[in-house]
Amino acid sequence: MTRKPRILITNDDGIYAPGLRSLWQALVNFADLSIVAPADDNSGAGTGITLKTPLRIDAVPWKLGTPAWKVNGKPADCIKLALGTILAEKPDIIVSGINQGSNSGRTVFYSGTVGGVIEGALRKIPGIAFSCDDFTKPDYTAVEKYVLSIVEHVMEHPIPLGTIFNVNFPDLSKPLQGYKFARQGQGFWIDSPDERIHPTEGTPYFWLGGKWQHHDETHDSDVSLLQQGYITVVPIRVDELTHHDLIDRHKALFEEKLNKSFK
Repeated sequence: MTRKPRILITNDDGIYAPGLRSLWQALVNFADLSIVAPADDNSGAGTGITLKTPLRIDAVPWKLGTPAWKVNGKPADCIKLALGTILAEKPDIIVSGINQGSNSGRTVFYSGTVGGVIEGALRKIPGIAFSCDDFTKPDYTAVEKYVLSIVEHVMEHPIPLGTIFNVNFPDLSKPLQGYKFARQGQGFWIDSPDERIHPTEGTPYFWLGGKWQHHDETHDSDVSLLQQGYITVVPIRVDELTHHDLIDRHKALFEEKLNKSFK
């Protein structure tokens, strides 16, 4: 590729989040960057989109003249508007993050950080979601060089269309041990609702908190490897969700049995 790659940056913590600034800083000399990100924190948005509220696009001044816009919606909204309205040219890759808190295990189903790149992958644009297990004021500048290395690798060795990389950095207060290609783990945050009483109405309301649900993880899962200090990279395929083995085993039985009573 003779020209610089075109990279679209998004996140779910909001356009002013420190993690997004570090993502931009890591890539600004490598690529032609554009930023389209939520105006506010949209953690937990997953792949959700906004259907009942009008969406607004507002330009945001950015260093070195990088074109940047904020959207009063979710990460997937940002990608839809970026590709359908804002950008004149299709990006070569979409990167998202750096999220404050890991997106290891099955938390990917809730993650807006991951949801943004999934929206791109559904449109045949590869993506990388970056998150950090260090939740208490992590120093994202410490991982900027690793962000660049991973993006450079993907540009040199393209991943299949319909696939994303889910990257998690471990606790940055401890020494990093290197990179590991991993499988997505099983752990996730389960419901732990905190019930409170409205001070004037006297009615209950809830903060939907959560606690980590541990599972017996394999040695090569991102959950296990993050605890050992590795940067984990999980390839996730989103263009094919079919359980093919189940089709092979149940197709004849299912169709034969149910079609007998079909009218």
